[in-house]
Formats: sequence, C-alpha cells, structure tokens
Amino acid sequence: MRWRGYRQSGNVTSRGGMIAGGGVGALVLAVVAMLFGVDPGAVLQQGPEEGAPPAANDTMVQFTSVVLASTEDAWTEIFRQSNQDYPEPQVSTFNNAVQSACGFAQSAMGPFYCPRDQTIYIDLSFFNDLRDRFGAAGDFAQAYVIAHEVGHHVQNVTGLLQSGGGNEQSVRQELQADCFAGVWGYIAREKQRTTGGESLIEPGDMEEALTAAAAIGDDRLQKQSQGHVVPESFTHGSSAQRVAAFRAGVESGDLQRCQ
Repeated sequence: MRWRGYRQSGNVTSRGGMIAGGGVGALVLAVVAMLFGVDPGAVLQQGPEEGAPPAANDTMVQFTSVVLASTEDAWTEIFRQSNQDYPEPQVSTFNNAVQSACGFAQSAMGPFYCPRDQTIYIDLSFFNDLRDRFGAAGDFAQAYVIAHEVGHHVQNVTGLLQSGGGNEQSVRQELQADCFAGVWGYIAREKQRTTGGESLIEPGDMEEALTAAAAIGDDRLQKQSQGHVVPESFTHGSSAQRVAAFRAGVESGDLQRCQ
C-alpha cells in the first residue's frame, strides 16, 4: 500500500496496556490477569499513563490511522448516498490486555469490535502473528483486518449486528464483514482512479488480503490447532468462504453482494 502521506484519522487512541495505579488495585488486576492467562508481571509493570505507545509501535499506529481514515471516507460516501451520516468508530490500540465496554480482553483474542462503545480494539502485535504464524504478510493484509472490524461497526450502526443466534448467525455476520471490507477496498482503489491521483492500492495488495482471508478461515485454524475440522463449530467461516466474501465486495463494490 502507498499509505505514507495520506490523511490520518483522529479516531485512533493508544494504550500502553492494562494499568491499575499501584497498591490494591494493581494486585486485583494482576489476579484477574492470571485468570485470563495474562502474565501478571507484565500487567503490574505497566506505567500509570495511557496514550503514549512504545516508539516501535509509532509506525503501526500511523498506518492504522491512515487505513481507518480511508474507511471513514468510503463509508461516509456510502451513507451519504442514502442521506445518512456515518458515525465514525474509534480504534484503540493496546498491549497485552485491555478493559473495554464489552469486558476484559487479552491480546490472544485478536482484534475485536465492541458495539457498546463503538470501538475497535487491536493489539498491534497481532499483525506480527498474522505474518509469522498465519503466513499472511503485507500491509494490505493488515488493512483487511482493520476494514473487517470496521465492517462490524457498519453492521452495528445499521442494525445488522445481532447476537444470540448461534454459530450459523455468527458465520453469516463475519462473512458479511469480510464482504464490507472488500467494498472498502474497491472504493479505495476506484476513488484514486477517478480523481487522477495515486491509488492507495498497489499491485499485489488484493492478493495479500485474499491470503489473509484464507489464513484465518475456521477450517485452517482448526486443522492447525487440533488436527481435524469441525464445521458445525465454525464461527467465522471457512477459508474458501472468507475469500469468496471478500472477493465479492472488492470485485463489485456492491453492498447488495454482501447480503
């Protein structure tokens, strides 16, 4: 992606990690951390200040801000076509663990969207896992992940995000978010073409996203973790389904393909 020099969203905040400010609060938080499988020492060592990510994360925060800004532009235009305002989501980057409006979460959960505070939570180390553990390298693979979570935000503000429907409903919603991510990719590419400017999208970017979609399919993840596949336990869809959903959006730019 040609992302440097593009507008950055003002809706990205960074947290150094879970903090308690010392004393009893810190001890309680450490106990909670152990219950969730988080190293309590790492939690207790966090400083009392939020908002300043480690220097090594600065570039990734900037990248996340550019991708988010691009999704804001795309969805603002889509909503405007229906005479609606697009309520922009927030993105909160963190280290190790975080307290969200949807509860306590650790980085092992991966990126997630919390509808209660309309915030996407991302431990930036996930992008290293995406490359090293899942074999999905490239900045557009990372952008796909962000756009997918933005897709859940779109579902939330349009009333499409439902809960309590079991695995089948979960898979349907995850695939729709993949398709919405594809629609963003289509618009990001076409917008630059129509304005005569340089596109965010470079040759090979779409292939990176498709590789990422395939890498985090339920069947592939189950095969890696337990050696066999249990389709009835899928929550996000198979690799083939996720690739097809993203492709439907990115090749057409048509939200009707995401039903």
